[in-house]
Amino acid sequence: MVILAKPDTAVDALPLLLRLDPAVRLSDEQLLEICRLNRDLRIERTSQGDLVMMAPAGGGSGERNAEIVYQLRKWAKEDATGVAFDSSAGFILPNRAMRAPDAAWVRRSRLTGLTRQEKEKFLPLCPDFVIELRSASDRLEEQREKLREYIENGASLGWLIDPVTRRLHVYRASQAPEILKAPRSVSADPVLPGFQLQLEEIWNPSW
Repeated sequence: MVILAKPDTAVDALPLLLRLDPAVRLSDEQLLEICRLNRDLRIERTSQGDLVMMAPAGGGSGERNAEIVYQLRKWAKEDATGVAFDSSAGFILPNRAMRAPDAAWVRRSRLTGLTRQEKEKFLPLCPDFVIELRSASDRLEEQREKLREYIENGASLGWLIDPVTRRLHVYRASQAPEILKAPRSVSADPVLPGFQLQLEEIWNPSW
């Protein structure tokens, strides 16, 4: 197995797109092993089979993402109808892309049919709800394209949170995207009944 990046590799040029198809077509198991061998990188696969390699998040993005996942997981445990995931979870979408949203939620009824072994690999489904958090180095249009991809592959709701411009982009199935200007909170009803993400600490970090 080829190791794509060593721990001391410079990451200034990331994200990096590595084109593989048609020369190499990785199976889901091979992709999982590559991700395990390169834990210093966040790796995704596009629907065309290309690998997208990203550096770990900076401190500001990491703290914001921790707050987002905390709020989502807290609600999910109280609601109990689904499971919340952080950015370390990969999902194989129907179009064969492998994506790892910054936060995601899946209805429990969709997970019950998976074996224990399947649950330890990339989950073979698109989440019902996804959140992507834009960092200063992320290209906005590329982030928007990812949200469109989630919706096209079965997500009912997606949020793109952009601390750079203090905008929140809301994507819903069969609807045009909506842009909210620095909202203090946003509701996920009716997909996640009762879940409201409080955004004050996202726009104004406490440290």
